[in-house]
Amino acid sequence: MTPPGGTISIAEKTVSRLGFGTMSLTGPGTWGDPLDRDAARSMLVQAVNTHGISHIDTADAYGPHTAEHLICDALYPYSDHVLIATKVGMVRPGPGQWKPLGNPFFLRACVEASLRRLKIERLELCYLHRIDPEVDLDDQIAVMQALQDEGKIGHIGLSKVTVSDVRRVGKELAIAAVQNVFNTTDRFDDVVGLCAELGIPYVAYRPLDAGRLASANGPAAPLRWLLSQGSHIAPIPSTSQPSHLAEIVAAVEAAEGGD
Repeated sequence: MTPPGGTISIAEKTVSRLGFGTMSLTGPGTWGDPLDRDAARSMLVQAVNTHGISHIDTADAYGPHTAEHLICDALYPYSDHVLIATKVGMVRPGPGQWKPLGNPFFLRACVEASLRRLKIERLELCYLHRIDPEVDLDDQIAVMQALQDEGKIGHIGLSKVTVSDVRRVGKELAIAAVQNVFNTTDRFDDVVGLCAELGIPYVAYRPLDAGRLASANGPAAPLRWLLSQGSHIAPIPSTSQPSHLAEIVAAVEAAEGGD
């Protein structure tokens, strides 16, 4: 099966350049269970087995915990070629509410809980979901490094960061991936160029601006633009509709073929 969009190396694993984000597989406000758990599980199976997507992105905060449970239910035991990437460091006070929490004890507890939910011994790629401005960054870096040294994290990523964040953290540890918003609406991110310079995969979340960019003329044009910005860019669109996923895959394949 040909990977959609070709392949990219992330966390020392060759995966499809088109990934699948699991944020849409929860309830409204990214809170609780989806209305149809069987349909959500089926979406994950289709992404991997039907469309050849081998990069699945999630976070313990999606639900919270819902998306990780769904991934385990649908895909465990995981194929060797599939990368399950998760994120830690965010608390959910309620539906639609998000707050960074970089307390080292909390980050460690999050990693341990994600390992249990996903039924694995190591998180191949674990992002710091947000840098918490109220906690010393050195302490956040140190606990992620410690968890990596213990073999509980394979590779460390950063999410929603600036150029200065990447340069600062990069002095202390190897950054395996950076995940930021990037699309034709939010198209000005200096981190894109920095990641190209440093050889860091840039994982573009909300590549279709939560579907708004595809609502009129489909996803082809915005995805073609996104993929043309650099071979290090890997989009992770999220959807709960099989027809939407099929349309996205077709658009990426067309972009790769130059159609």
